[in-house]
Amino acid sequence: MDDVISGTTAAEIADSVRGLRERGMLRPGDALPPVRELAATLGVNRNTAVAAYRQLAQAGLVIARGRAGTVVAGADTTAQEGVTTDTVLRDIGSGNPDPRLIPDPTPALGRIVGRPVLYGEPVIDADLEAWSLDIARAELGRDDVRISITSGAVDAVERLLAQALMRDDAVALEDPCFLASIHTVRLGGYRAVPVPVDDEGMTVDGLRAALDAGIRAIICTPRAQNPTGASLSPARAAELRAVLADHPYVLIIEDDHFSLLSRHRYSSLIGPEHRRFALVRSVSKFLGPDMCLAVAATDPTTAERLGMRLSPGTTWVSHLLQRLAHAQLTDPSVRAQIERAGAHYAERNAAFAAALTARGILTRTADGLSLWVRMPVPAREAAAYLMRRGWLARTGDDFRLDEAAPESHHLRLTVHDLDEADAARLVDDLVAAST
Repeated sequence: MDDVISGTTAAEIADSVRGLRERGMLRPGDALPPVRELAATLGVNRNTAVAAYRQLAQAGLVIARGRAGTVVAGADTTAQEGVTTDTVLRDIGSGNPDPRLIPDPTPALGRIVGRPVLYGEPVIDADLEAWSLDIARAELGRDDVRISITSGAVDAVERLLAQALMRDDAVALEDPCFLASIHTVRLGGYRAVPVPVDDEGMTVDGLRAALDAGIRAIICTPRAQNPTGASLSPARAAELRAVLADHPYVLIIEDDHFSLLSRHRYSSLIGPEHRRFALVRSVSKFLGPDMCLAVAATDPTTAERLGMRLSPGTTWVSHLLQRLAHAQLTDPSVRAQIERAGAHYAERNAAFAAALTARGILTRTADGLSLWVRMPVPAREAAAYLMRRGWLARTGDDFRLDEAAPESHHLRLTVHDLDEADAARLVDDLVAAST
């Protein structure tokens, strides 16, 4: 294989491997030559070969497995969020909200019809902007906040990174990490720097190490971190803000996806003097994933650059969708229903965690739609046993940033929609899987 890979620069070598992959000469699972061997064959510096493989890994074309080498990635190597439809198994790893708890938009639809919006008019609905601005300014404690509307949180994060970064720039990600953030950073060609997460959110030492590594952006989940369910404590947030005070131009992106459903108070990394920030809140967890709308509260410069990133493509999110979101979010009955949904998720997760703990599998009650359960055995072994019992679980291996890291012992379980009988059966099967 060595003699068909060519090039003298990292870009040329990466392009050569990509071409071989496209022509079918390299197939998923094929091993690439070791870095030192490839460098010697091509007569280039070892760092050049390392850079080429890193570019390929960031583009999702290869998978680096540490001492196990580097292999060509396949189309199915990247895990995705959501329910699995082509299975007879009961999916307990989807991370979805309960559709029965999503408010019916029908009563609000009649209130949003108005004059059609034409080209050249303001792209943000004035009522939604004013409502969002009041909340963001109060929570962030600053007046220099601007509002942008995007087609969901993932869309916001992708465009926010694109307006601030160049290819191969470093981005701090929580580890374990939300799948969409892993994909966004990888496909954007950025370099992911893992920051460990504990019960109080991002660790201070982890953030310091990431800043020392030269990160230019941070993606942080202040509440209900996916997959662990951790929320930033006020004390931890204050420590992290103190660390970031010396780095005011590092872009902080907070993805507060669980906002109105959370049982925890919002604590932020964004300090009063920080220069580049974005607080992103989608409505998908409480108004439904199909709403495809997120509010991004940012500093003025980021808002201007984000607007430029929006202009070449989808210039604005439908005003009908914006009006519908505002009509529901300002409706007391809808807000009460959202509050009941948040309490339901918390109560069901707490009951399941208590049942597991009582049976010897210590499980911490956290925030969010799922539980992060540590098993005494490797997660893949537990998931295989559960599959034989009719369950489809998601292992923590999907959420690792480092492919070469030891295999995970965690399962992410979405159990809030199980009835009492099914919940009890799953507890029994988890206990059996742990032995």
